Amino acid sequence: MSFIWPLLLATLLLIPLAVFAYLNAQRTRMAQSSNLATSGLVTIGSLSALGRRRHLPFIIFLIGFILLAISFARPQMALAVPQLSGTVVLAVDVSNSMAADDIKPTRLQAAQAAASEFVRQQPAGVSIGLVALGSGAQVIAKPTDDREELLAAIDRLSSGGGTQIGTGLLAALNTVVDEPIIVTPELLEGDISGVSVGYHPSAAIVLASDGESTGGPDPNVVADLAAAAGVKITTVGIGSADGAVIEVDGYQVATALDEEALGQIAELSGGEYYQAQDASALLQVYDGLDMQWQAKAEEVEVTGLFSLAAVVLFLIAGLLSMRWLGRVL
Repeated sequence: MSFIWPLLLATLLLIPLAVFAYLNAQRTRMAQSSNLATSGLVTIGSLSALGRRRHLPFIIFLIGFILLAISFARPQMALAVPQLSGTVVLAVDVSNSMAADDIKPTRLQAAQAAASEFVRQQPAGVSIGLVALGSGAQVIAKPTDDREELLAAIDRLSSGGGTQIGTGLLAALNTVVDEPIIVTPELLEGDISGVSVGYHPSAAIVLASDGESTGGPDPNVVADLAAAAGVKITTVGIGSADGAVIEVDGYQVATALDEEALGQIAELSGGEYYQAQDASALLQVYDGLDMQWQAKAEEVEVTGLFSLAAVVLFLIAGLLSMRWLGRVL
């Protein structure tokens, strides 16, 4: 136990004075009772009928005073506080197709707005990382509790290049595992048996993309690998089935949401697929994440508990004293 105002524990020095005053009062009362008994005004038996029980109200009062004095110092105790704990890696597609405006103002801006709100709503025990995927993948932020850093990183995202969803998912999984995953020819062919990634059931990957992949490892193979690691991939489709036309290097290119590809990635990893018709859809993702409750020791002020206990003891002491002695202490 620790104290915010430890100097106020000095009030405990009043306890010896209280005991001295009580004992002195008892001697005075006993002397007065003896004088009255000699005069025949009271019986000798009435002096000892309660025995030592007559001191119980004062003892209870004294304990209450000790608790009250401790409460003055504002005590703190290390208590096990339950909180959600886990890791979420946001994998955001920043390829050329994310500049399409079939989701206003653009797919990427809608994904950024939703990702920012998602970060703001997560409890403190959840660490969040950020991966940008395009022609390759870049870990923008490793899992962290620094929400401001993440929000700034999300705001800096810009579109460009192709789309390698498999590479992005592999980078996100690397971030969860926190050690390099060697991409072998066997892995590229779909054989994940020789890859050891451990087991991370309290981690999740959230992929925000239009689903159109133009190269890199097969996303479905990476989804299988994530499932083996206990990491669910929740996919969020950013775009519309009707699609839009964008200009890339002077060419008009049609792009549309590939819900089938995103749904398959989610299904293989045990996650869920959500279609984002607007920026708010990503906020539904949290309900599907499998975070764990863990007990974390925190210093919690317990002044109220000590004060309440002191008041209860004062009331008990007063009631007993009135019942047995006809007075308050």
